[in-house]
Amino acid sequence: MGKAFSPKSKLIRKFLPLFIIVVLMVGLVPSMAAAADRGAWAPNVAYAVNDTVTYGGSTYKAIQPHTSQVGWEPPNVPALWQLVTGGGGGTDTQAPTMPTNLTVTGVTSSSVSLSWTASTDNVGVTGYNVYQGTTLAMTVTGTTATVAGLSASTAYTFKVAAKDAAGNVSPQSAAVTATTQSSGGGGGGGGGQLPKHVLTGYWHNFINGSANLKLSDVPDQYDIIALAFADMDPSKPGGVTFNVDSSLSNALGGYTNANLISDIQAKHAKGKKVILSIGGEKGNVNLGSASPNVANFVDSMYNIMTTYGLDGIDIDLENGMNVANLTTAVKQLQQRVGSGFILTMAPQTIDMQSASTTYMQLYNNLKDITTVINVQYYNSGCMLGRDGKCYSQGTVDFLTALSDLSLQWVSPSQLGIGVPAVPAAAGGGYVSPSVVNNALSCLANGTGCGSYKPVAKYPDIRGAMTWSINWDKTSNYNFAGTVKPFLATLP
Repeated sequence: MGKAFSPKSKLIRKFLPLFIIVVLMVGLVPSMAAAADRGAWAPNVAYAVNDTVTYGGSTYKAIQPHTSQVGWEPPNVPALWQLVTGGGGGTDTQAPTMPTNLTVTGVTSSSVSLSWTASTDNVGVTGYNVYQGTTLAMTVTGTTATVAGLSASTAYTFKVAAKDAAGNVSPQSAAVTATTQSSGGGGGGGGGQLPKHVLTGYWHNFINGSANLKLSDVPDQYDIIALAFADMDPSKPGGVTFNVDSSLSNALGGYTNANLISDIQAKHAKGKKVILSIGGEKGNVNLGSASPNVANFVDSMYNIMTTYGLDGIDIDLENGMNVANLTTAVKQLQQRVGSGFILTMAPQTIDMQSASTTYMQLYNNLKDITTVINVQYYNSGCMLGRDGKCYSQGTVDFLTALSDLSLQWVSPSQLGIGVPAVPAAAGGGYVSPSVVNNALSCLANGTGCGSYKPVAKYPDIRGAMTWSINWDKTSNYNFAGTVKPFLATLP
């Protein structure tokens, strides 16, 4: 049988439950004491549930046990800390500052990547709301985002707003617009989907006595349309800007950037390429220094290209260039854009008089990605042809002899004849569109020549260019209507 209980054991049995309770309570004292005011928040500290800390003038309560780390400041991790209403600095009612410098950093056929400058807050920013139009697309904790699931060849507008742990939301940033790429990709280096023989024309983003045009008015004969011109950004060395000129906008009844973007999309739908020209008679870009000028050029030009849905750039620098820095800038831009990048150049006739000019140096550096060099065969006076004779502008011999000279160094598939559309478009060098066709026939087929006979036939001659589409309109588009059909007949 079992052993009988002694009086002493009976006493212990009687008070055992009470003893266990006391022991458990004493054991809980350390953890209960740990849930207390821990002072100012600090990293690498073990916090228990209900610990309170102060940060940025406000009080927070831990809602999960954890060991803090840099970057886990209370306003940044609402999963770990809860703002104590009325505690410390009181209720947080101050919204973060508005995000600035919202920029498009990348575009595909189905996504747009964005970045911006961080906002500030009296307590701390916990995240950013990214809006596609008026719709909240996503919320992120950093200062970059990629909005996916978009349609190809479509313009989208984005804004960003900052928020804090108390739910305060900043004003929305300035909007940026980006056009997604076509689902079939771009034109490809050197022209891609462009026809073998192309017609290029410049569209004026200013008023100068010629016709004022919306881009939608440009006739379909033009394969490449160069917007003239980008402007230097005085606040960023090397940077460029572009917006519809206010005077032109007014003359066209309120033509806006959004209207231009829509018109560019319509041109893309017809297989046309739209690019942005830098330079012109009076314009330039500041690439005299490598840093930060090259990066500013690439970033600003890429932002403009993605905003407007442009296919590339045209180099029309008539006041000198830094070949090395421009080469680096164009290569970096092409690498960022991809194989659909279109690159054209518009050297003056004198820029092609030898193989050592700055334009020829630039071409040699970039010929693997060059679409066409349209030489400006006007405002030139008398220039030496390939035979060493001096030919006067405004003749078929001038066009053929000077082209034959350049074809010693430039591939025929990358050379175009550039001429004014009407006499008023240039100070000299005008020829009728039929003379342009004769020169093209002479170079491609050996027929239609004047007294000068090229040393060879160049059936791959790339095409023709005119300054400008606006001036062409003043003759009811006689240039485009005459030259484009002839280009289609070339081999």
